[in-house]
Amino acid sequence: MKNTKPTILVVNDDGITAPGIKALMDTMAEIGRVVVVAPDSPQSGMGHAITIGKPLRLDKVDIYEGIEMYRCSGTPVDCVKLAVNKIFKGQKPDLCVSGINHGLNNSINILYSGTMSAAVEGAIEGIPSIGFSLDDYTLQADFSHCLKFVKEIALQVLANGLPTATLLNVNFPATHHIKGIKICRQANAKWAEEFDERMDPHKRPYYWLTGVFQLNDGGEDTDVWALEHDYASVVPVQFDMTAHHAIPALHGWKFNV
Repeated sequence: MKNTKPTILVVNDDGITAPGIKALMDTMAEIGRVVVVAPDSPQSGMGHAITIGKPLRLDKVDIYEGIEMYRCSGTPVDCVKLAVNKIFKGQKPDLCVSGINHGLNNSINILYSGTMSAAVEGAIEGIPSIGFSLDDYTLQADFSHCLKFVKEIALQVLANGLPTATLLNVNFPATHHIKGIKICRQANAKWAEEFDERMDPHKRPYYWLTGVFQLNDGGEDTDVWALEHDYASVVPVQFDMTAHHAIPALHGWKFNV
């Protein structure tokens, strides 16, 4: 008898032993066959980086009983690429889920996020993909309150699919009293970055990146608003970065060449 359970690729950027990926893996195992491919060490803030200057390692590991798992020496995006090419050998999974990230990936953070870039790569490969993140950066983060939402969103994507070249960015507030799900747009915000300058023992300066999150958006339809009001935010994301609204204006330019 043919197995009708969906195959689900689970990835992350916090590393293969992070509590968040264990929570996501266990939840997806309730739905279908799970294959985990994750970095061998934390890769937060890697964005859509890929490894091109050195060889990649992909090792099968036995960390949790009954789960097919692989440890990758590369970035989150490398994990997806290797999974599609070497593990699934072109027979793509039914779903790609990334996370659950320790820390939010709302608003402008999506551009820097390794978690979301892994999901984006899944979507580029034509796999329905979702990135999940929780507003708790600690290793002791409790994911239990958001797992029913994770499961339901995954089931909805499996049942309904996603528009072409689209994926979902899902963020959860830290509260254990989530009011529900809000379909949102990405808030207009940025990081006002600073660099903390220090001196090493050889009197040479070095720098630690710091910054303040600046919200430039008062809308009540954004991911920031939803999270601040104890809702899970769901933002549909596309990887076509063309500013289509700007094309008519550029057609009016006169290039003197």
